[in-house]
Amino acid sequence: MLRIGWIVVVILMCCTGASAVSADDVQITVLYDNYVTDARLETGWGFSCLITGLQKTILFDVGGNGAALRGNMEKLGHDPGTVDAVVLSHGHYDHIGGLPVFLSLHSDVEIYLPRSFPDGIKGDIRKTGARVEEVAEPTQICDGAHSTGEMGAGVVEQALVVETSLGPVVITGCAHPGIVAIVREAKRMTGSDVYLALGGFHLTWMNTRQITDIARQLMEEGVKKVAPCHCTGDRARGIFARMYMDRYIGIGAGSKLIMNHGASMRKTGKGR
Repeated sequence: MLRIGWIVVVILMCCTGASAVSADDVQITVLYDNYVTDARLETGWGFSCLITGLQKTILFDVGGNGAALRGNMEKLGHDPGTVDAVVLSHGHYDHIGGLPVFLSLHSDVEIYLPRSFPDGIKGDIRKTGARVEEVAEPTQICDGAHSTGEMGAGVVEQALVVETSLGPVVITGCAHPGIVAIVREAKRMTGSDVYLALGGFHLTWMNTRQITDIARQLMEEGVKKVAPCHCTGDRARGIFARMYMDRYIGIGAGSKLIMNHGASMRKTGKGR
């Protein structure tokens, strides 16, 4: 398991004057979301983020609009050609719709997708020259990054676990199997409490009591920080913000989380 050393989490808009990033930094940049922290970027229902600084540059989900994803990557200074692996959380269009445009730009990549994906989608991907890796069980993407494997009995989904010295960072697409269940699986895989849970938590349809209970369960599971976006919903984001207080991180398209080797913790940038 890769351990990164003491890290700093920095939330910033890429258009602000941020300090230089060292070669040891691991960064998570939200490229596509229905929330936004950088006004230059196009929003849309869906999610995508880029993880850099590991052995492989990983694109997690590709949003629902390939042209918007491409444009946002350009504005944020990210070259699609640098991506080594694409991890698709599940087969809903708002998480895979941007794939044809991305593969038209760069197809020399590994595509990690749940084994339960339709064969037609797998075949279309292979026709582009991309390499399909079918995931069923927990799978290592590279040192420090693992898939949870397929989870859920309804909508089957995988999440990504990135290890840091402060604990695992869990990245979800929609968390259809349940964000609490995903966190528990990450804890089982790593033997550590989750430092940060980030992404869609799929709580838009829940009432205040249900959401409060889920937030409480995450606290009881030892999740130290949360950064919910996409399908989490405004009500749930507000409840998480009140319950987690300064341990809540508001993110959207344009947000960047920097795990900085050897630095203390600080936070900059916008986002509720």
